[in-house]
Amino acid sequence: MAFDPHSVSFQELQHSVYVRFSVLALSSIFFLVDPFAALPTFLAVTAGSDDARRRRMAWKASLTALFFLSGFAVAGQYIFRMFGITLPAFEIAGGVILLLIGLDMLEAKRSATQESSEEAHEAASKEDAGIVPLGIPMLAGPGAITSVMVLVGQAQTKWQMAAILGSIFITAVVCYLVLGNSDKVARALGDTGIRILVRIMGLLLVALAVQYFVNGMADLGVIAKPS
Repeated sequence: MAFDPHSVSFQELQHSVYVRFSVLALSSIFFLVDPFAALPTFLAVTAGSDDARRRRMAWKASLTALFFLSGFAVAGQYIFRMFGITLPAFEIAGGVILLLIGLDMLEAKRSATQESSEEAHEAASKEDAGIVPLGIPMLAGPGAITSVMVLVGQAQTKWQMAAILGSIFITAVVCYLVLGNSDKVARALGDTGIRILVRIMGLLLVALAVQYFVNGMADLGVIAKPS
């Protein structure tokens, strides 16, 4: 069989596109779900609980986020068509929402877009808050849903859809590991470590929000499409 350098270079290009999209999907979904920022609320909810109950609530919250976000990923294209929403419009709206969340994270605090004080109080007073409000909306909140929807709008192949669903699954697994071992994670990182981690994620999220906004404006033809 003859060696075709053009075929190899095309395969490498395709591989590079899939890798970039997968990294984008995982980072944007994980930063928005952000189990580390949810640690203080989870610890307050499970105060006085044994390890078994803490892991059970972490399992319910993570599983709820997994199914909820996966549902929006699968139904994303249908939702766009049903309401006549274009991808540029969703990118711009998503950029604004992500920017608000990211700015709050830069101050090392949980955004009200993800978790209101009323929801945190409700979680602390409920006997079993694993599904609501820990799973929804504290983990799978408006920001995470928006990010998933934008990614679905950008996905053009089955491999990219698989990357989105895989990113949701990986994020849910990390959520279970972090929240299920919340006391150990909190001791290892400390309050300062958690705040630093949240700020770093917030900085990256602000950059991602600006990129979403730029992509939306470029897709509308308002500005030149960045290379």
